[in-house]
Amino acid sequence: MDRRLDAPPKLPTLYAAALARQARNALRRPAPTDPLPTERHRVDNVTATQEKLDAFQRLMGRPQAEFLPSGYLHTLAFPVAVSVLARPDFPLPLLGMIHLSNDIHHLRPISLSERLSVTAWVENLLPHHSGAQVDVLVDIKTDSESVWRGRSTYLAKGVKANGPAGTAVPSAGERRTEQLPEFHTRQWALASDIGRRYASVSGDYNPIHLSGISARASGMKRPIAHGMYLASRMAAEMGPGDATPFRWTVEFRAPVTLPSRVFLSAGMDRSVTAQWQGAEVTAWDPRRRRKHFSGRMERLGDSAGEE
Repeated sequence: MDRRLDAPPKLPTLYAAALARQARNALRRPAPTDPLPTERHRVDNVTATQEKLDAFQRLMGRPQAEFLPSGYLHTLAFPVAVSVLARPDFPLPLLGMIHLSNDIHHLRPISLSERLSVTAWVENLLPHHSGAQVDVLVDIKTDSESVWRGRSTYLAKGVKANGPAGTAVPSAGERRTEQLPEFHTRQWALASDIGRRYASVSGDYNPIHLSGISARASGMKRPIAHGMYLASRMAAEMGPGDATPFRWTVEFRAPVTLPSRVFLSAGMDRSVTAQWQGAEVTAWDPRRRRKHFSGRMERLGDSAGEE
């Protein structure tokens, strides 16, 4: 069942309500044995703006876009997704949740002028070795046609859930055995304010990304980069461009604390005509030799919208 909202919710309002609720529950939060809400939230007639799109592209270090970038579409859908996580019957604390993975299907080019319908819901509340994880799903349609679908997995640390353990990320011991590329093909220098800059274009003001003070108040030692900033930049720099349908996945292994320097290795797949077919990406901390994330991108054919 869909719950239709008149407009995309205001993220500061959702975060303020979540903060108040978490403060009330701080000393008495039970294990989240309650089921996830089954109601889907939907907003119609969502549109992009040139100003916000240009700001997003500047943050990604990319030129002006003819079509909406895949990472920017996530920012359009994000308030609807957060409105589900901010429901009183959602059993995990919203603030402080950590991004574990994404699986995105960008099914066709989407122009700035198109009116979009965004639907979001949650599934798969599972135990994780550090707490509990949940999947947030988004379907973006235009004229009843799915044009972008995403599954994001998040972790609530220190919260217990019943059921079989999830497998979104390996444990710390498993991470130590991972092999890293011998050489990097590019590097990112991420300034201490990159979390605040991404928040200004996405609306994602989760306190773990904003400053040392707000991150520590949420249980983190230092602020960390948004997972979707890292994923969006990967797709923007190493993907096929906004006119080509493609699928991209990313799994986060260790947070990128801010400020930070990140090494990346990207192997591109191309056809005999030099047409982009896909890419494998690994990002890591060059000082601690610890993997931050791994990503995969692949070109989609004419049957991209099929399950």
